[in-house]
Amino acid sequence: MNTHETISTFLDFYREHGHEISPSQSLLPPHGDDSVLFTTSGMHHLTPHLLGRPHPLGRRLSSVQRCLRTTDLDEVGDPTHLTVFEMLGSWSLGDYGGGQSLRWGHRLLREGFGLPPESLYVTVFGGDDQTGPDVESLHTWQDLGVPVELLGKDNWWSNGPTGPCGPDSEIFVWTGSGVPRDTPSTNPDWVEVWNHVMMRFERLPDGSLVPLPRLSVDTGMGLERLLTVLQGKDSVYETDVFEPWQQTVPTLWPLDTREHRVVVDHLRSGIVVIGDGVQPSNTGRGYVLRRLLRRVLTILWSGNHPLLDELPLDLYIHTLDHFGQSQTGTGTGIGTRTDTSTSVTPENIRHVILDEQRRFLQMLDRGHKVLSRRPRGQVLDGPTLRFLHETHGLPPEIVEVLSL
Repeated sequence: MNTHETISTFLDFYREHGHEISPSQSLLPPHGDDSVLFTTSGMHHLTPHLLGRPHPLGRRLSSVQRCLRTTDLDEVGDPTHLTVFEMLGSWSLGDYGGGQSLRWGHRLLREGFGLPPESLYVTVFGGDDQTGPDVESLHTWQDLGVPVELLGKDNWWSNGPTGPCGPDSEIFVWTGSGVPRDTPSTNPDWVEVWNHVMMRFERLPDGSLVPLPRLSVDTGMGLERLLTVLQGKDSVYETDVFEPWQQTVPTLWPLDTREHRVVVDHLRSGIVVIGDGVQPSNTGRGYVLRRLLRRVLTILWSGNHPLLDELPLDLYIHTLDHFGQSQTGTGTGIGTRTDTSTSVTPENIRHVILDEQRRFLQMLDRGHKVLSRRPRGQVLDGPTLRFLHETHGLPPEIVEVLSL
């Protein structure tokens, strides 16, 4: 299945089971939510409704939500991690229970996406010192004949240090060669594609758990990882969603595999972040954007490659359209991705990126002058790097590059 067919299959399945399609929201969390800088999962915009507030679309929802996670920045470059990605989600807001959610999920994977039964393995919360095991999920998977591994904290999901939380059941797909073997916790060839969270509690500031007034279910499945499985690829970067980038970037910059993936991911993510109204800065969301762009610029500059002036406008257009951020495009979400972000143009975003490139080159020039004046033999230890950063605005990673 290509990207459009995959999204259509997912949304059509849940529409047929009484779910309303919720439009994709901005990467910026809802106003007043200071728990995270960016939307990290599909449920962020639904937190008040998971806590009991009625949703205008009803109690059964589904969506395709763009997300950004900074916790995985160091992992970007491997076959599965991305900075900005899309989450296929479904929700029961006090309607059906976790067992029904798992049964529907199993049916969609088997009948909708055609995954063979032997390619599936699941993990279930086995209990801890606060709550017991998730018996409902365990019995559901046993009835369906899917092998189960009981785990601890890895199968407990929280929105943050406080808020709605509960046990989760993660569905893994075998991506290795030969007959599936071992378990998800012992063999990395089992790749997680879908997480079903049983929202049963609210965690209070003192760490205690209180039952929610109504039980809900929140599920999230990474689109790009699912495409990797469905299209038989070795990495998310080889799926059709990245095809325009994969065709163009190698013609601009000869990079090794990891550098290539980082450049593609960070540029694509930067376009999306700017598209949702963020500008580069030294704090908060703007600093995350600045880190993404400067990491790309550092890779290109260190390798004596041309910088970003020649990045085709077509890639800006494709990315904005895919994520439903363009003024005219509807994205790949079959017309469901209208959101509240400000209308942007590819030209405006290109201007922001090239302006950040100009600032980067000015910083390099300033860094050369500062470092040329340092005492002979001075060690670039922690205090020295901190001084250079605080006094001259030179991040440690730039100092390291300039010192080579």
